[in-house]
Amino acid sequence: MSSTRGVLSLICILSFLPAFAQKDFNIKGLVLDALTKIPLAGAGIAGDGVYTIADHAGEFTLTGVVEGSQELEVSYLGYATERVMLQVDRDTTEITIVLTPSNTELIGVEVYGKSRERRARETPGSIVEVSQEFMDANRENSLMQTLSRIPGVNTINIGSRQSKPVIRGLGFNRVSVVQNGIKHEAQQWGNDHGLEIDQYDVERVRIVKGPASMLYGSDALAGVVDIPSPAVPEPESFSGSVNLLGQTNNAMLGVSAGLSAREEKWYYRGRFTFKDYADYKVPTNQINFENYIFDLYKKHLRNTADQEANASFSIGYIAENISSETFFSNVYAKNGFFANAHGLEVRSSKIDYDRSSRDIDLPFHELNHFKLINNTAISINDHQLDIDLGFQYNWREEHSEPVPHGHMPKPDNSKEREFRKQTYALNASDTYVMGSHTLVGGVNLELQENAIGGWGFLIPAYTRFTAGIFAYDQFEINPKLHLQVGLRYDYGAVKIQPYYDWFPTEITTSSGMTSSKYLQRAWDETLDFDNISGSAGISYLSGNTTYKLNFGKSFRIPLANELASDGVNYHMYRFERGSTSLDPETSYQLDMVVSHEEEKFHFAISPFVNWFDNYIYLNPTSNYYETLQVYEYTQNKVFRVGGEVNVGTSLFERLHIDLSGEYVYASQQSGPKKGFTLPFSPPLSGLLSVKYKSEDFLFFRQPIFTAVYKVVSAQNEIVPPEAPTEGYQLIDLSWQTAIQPFRDYPAVKLRLKVSNVLNTKYFDHTSFYRLIAVPEAGRNLSLSLRIPIS
Repeated sequence: MSSTRGVLSLICILSFLPAFAQKDFNIKGLVLDALTKIPLAGAGIAGDGVYTIADHAGEFTLTGVVEGSQELEVSYLGYATERVMLQVDRDTTEITIVLTPSNTELIGVEVYGKSRERRARETPGSIVEVSQEFMDANRENSLMQTLSRIPGVNTINIGSRQSKPVIRGLGFNRVSVVQNGIKHEAQQWGNDHGLEIDQYDVERVRIVKGPASMLYGSDALAGVVDIPSPAVPEPESFSGSVNLLGQTNNAMLGVSAGLSAREEKWYYRGRFTFKDYADYKVPTNQINFENYIFDLYKKHLRNTADQEANASFSIGYIAENISSETFFSNVYAKNGFFANAHGLEVRSSKIDYDRSSRDIDLPFHELNHFKLINNTAISINDHQLDIDLGFQYNWREEHSEPVPHGHMPKPDNSKEREFRKQTYALNASDTYVMGSHTLVGGVNLELQENAIGGWGFLIPAYTRFTAGIFAYDQFEINPKLHLQVGLRYDYGAVKIQPYYDWFPTEITTSSGMTSSKYLQRAWDETLDFDNISGSAGISYLSGNTTYKLNFGKSFRIPLANELASDGVNYHMYRFERGSTSLDPETSYQLDMVVSHEEEKFHFAISPFVNWFDNYIYLNPTSNYYETLQVYEYTQNKVFRVGGEVNVGTSLFERLHIDLSGEYVYASQQSGPKKGFTLPFSPPLSGLLSVKYKSEDFLFFRQPIFTAVYKVVSAQNEIVPPEAPTEGYQLIDLSWQTAIQPFRDYPAVKLRLKVSNVLNTKYFDHTSFYRLIAVPEAGRNLSLSLRIPIS
């Protein structure tokens, strides 16, 4: 069981609230999904003066239930609330309750500002719960591409498969990604470094939009992508599935197979995923980059093929007062980069990039990310103790054609850069319920050790240690009014390792003499940082309408590349220089949520106002180093404002329409780029989704047709050397259904999707390849089959 629920999220802390009432009768029960029979961990069960939450096995116990006729209300995010009448007496011991998935768009997405579950409405802040149904219905090439339909969530795409999260216009290390209670740590500072997580190993996602450092620590300025551990299998069960995948644009072929089983107290699960991609196609015949024109063979973006192989396994134990699960996972990938955009050397390259669309030539990167995580939860009287332990090893190599540059001679191999990062983490928290107060206190510790290699220096080797302690109180003033206040202190230290060039450089002294010297790029230095952050929020429930207001302060410790980079970034063809004088970023943000929910109508608006005292920014200067423009990390003040809006209605029994929009405005208030926006700022956009559920026909069950129309405005608010991007419109169509070949056999799920139906040529302002004048992928037909195993 992931103790993210005890350390990282108010929502899941509430999942362990015990019921306080006079003991008359105890009722035990089980809450299941009506269709899949999967336990619904975290379902809320409420009666007259009693309340509890189902555990990871979907099981619950109500204590102190008064004898006689009692009504229980059972609720869970994404499911219709069920009311059960019971005649409580000595013979009432165990009950089973099944919940049916609700009809709310976006197919399993529940915004906490408009959730029907009272416990969610009581929590300040803007949070989105994403279910497995939503992920299956919107599956793309990567986890973040799958989640990008959610208002306020974007991606920085690197080719057809790699991507990294952007929340409300901020990304990189300003968004934390947490999996199974442990923060994902890789080389996320890089422009072209994606997220090393197998999306088929993800059952649901919680997205926090807004400052979250009080719970999640450094880096959670813009928000959090929180991936809880999957639900515990039901007792005495064995199940699984095989996903078969195919796409036309990049000729992708893939398979993902998973199994899970449980005896009484022990359970296990495992998954293997393999995908092979060819070069993907764009709706153009030429690329114009740096005044060079590159012809594309059959519109293939050469050398963008890649391979992915992932494996995971977990074993867990669950009993009355303790649960523990240990996760093992390994993600491997080899990805090619568009050959004509990696420096300038490929213009004279002798590699025949067009001989095959599936081979991976130079330049490419190869990576492997290993995780070992244990989540343990212990209930002792009125306390819930949660402990997370994690180890991660991230290895990445980046290869390119060796060429001489400046004083650097031609290297004898292609290994430009290598990173080897080990991360050790410990999270511990205690949740205690005292009357109308839910008190939570905890500590987070993390140690990173990052080694480097290769002939291209950009960042030094370093060791980083962070420690944080936090406490907060969720206080029910009355049944309609709830207050949440928290405070956190963090300390961090970064030790930078010295580095010298592997080749000599000629130096001319003031007297005119010349000599050769191995230049020092990084110095032996230890930097200390500390910060106090916190948040205060209030929620008010008035019938079907919810009002929320939350103010928070977040922070981020500078990264090693921001502090001590001093080298050529051949991927961007520029010289980058850090500064050890940088302070931690501090951000202040005010969030508001107003929502209204009815059976056939919902509405939500979530504006925010944000201020950075010292935003860290890579600024282009007028200086040059060996013909390359020098970019230096600096800090300035930044003002941001924006928000999201969502409205949906069911016009008829089978037709649902959902409309959403998002906007972010950013302005630098000081520094060399005063008056400009921030890089990768998403433009104004809107999304219209129309879903129609048709009747069963032939052997197709519950067929759903979905049409999505996306409108994105031009982005003329840029920061040099960015270029403006034109607006565009996209249409996606999908059809999903269940096929039941045999009466007693579980249904096979089929999904067909056509992306970019009109084969529109467009540039995504938050895409990495947009910087090198490469448009997004053209029309794509994808097919997926999910075959159950039982």
